Amino acid sequence: MKTIGLIGGMSWESSAVYYEILNTEVNKLLGGFHSCKSIMISVDFAGIEKLQHNDDWQTLNNIMASSAKKLELAGADIVLLCTNTMHLCSDSIIKNINIPFLHIAEATGKEIVKQNIKKVGLLGTRFTMEMDFYKGLLVKDFGIEVVIPSVEERKKVHDIIYNELVHGQIKSDSKEVYKKIIQNLEAQGAEGVILGCTEIPLLIKDSDVNIPIFDTTKIHAKKAVEWAVKD
Repeated sequence: MKTIGLIGGMSWESSAVYYEILNTEVNKLLGGFHSCKSIMISVDFAGIEKLQHNDDWQTLNNIMASSAKKLELAGADIVLLCTNTMHLCSDSIIKNINIPFLHIAEATGKEIVKQNIKKVGLLGTRFTMEMDFYKGLLVKDFGIEVVIPSVEERKKVHDIIYNELVHGQIKSDSKEVYKKIIQNLEAQGAEGVILGCTEIPLLIKDSDVNIPIFDTTKIHAKKAVEWAVKD
């Protein structure tokens, strides 16, 4: 079994879910007392959040690349970045390591294609919804059309993530807001919806919506396990 390296802490709430999924999936595949060989470097999210909202992506590039390099030096065989938004820094990570980097949007795109879905809605931070690093990959590499919420709805989605979900606060009112936004995406022709922030699956489950959801946390972690235990 290969060792999975994780850049976590963004937020630690979803990083904990990654750890749980990795170990559960390894045990499902290998049985017995097997668990996942992993290394996590966890950042302080307070500094990351401030840099994000100051649009200081160069400093964030440096932090993410340095974290990935530390994982490689510690013996990781592959790197996972346990957050959708920070994949804005994926190019910097890839340039600074000599081991594979598993991109969360690439893993998600493969799952969408498996279900023969051509048009999806995307929820996430405003960075993920509005910038091209995520949507562009899905369009270019998989031919998937991506629709996003309205400006007002995007603000609601973003604020709930930062004000509630990253703090582990799961509120029924916020669930209803998300469900309504997903219904609006469905009305625009979305055949499924990407939960493109690793905290959103803490709030939205399959049973909450009428169309398939793509839980990026689960997809990403399961792909990593498949890679780690093959051969």
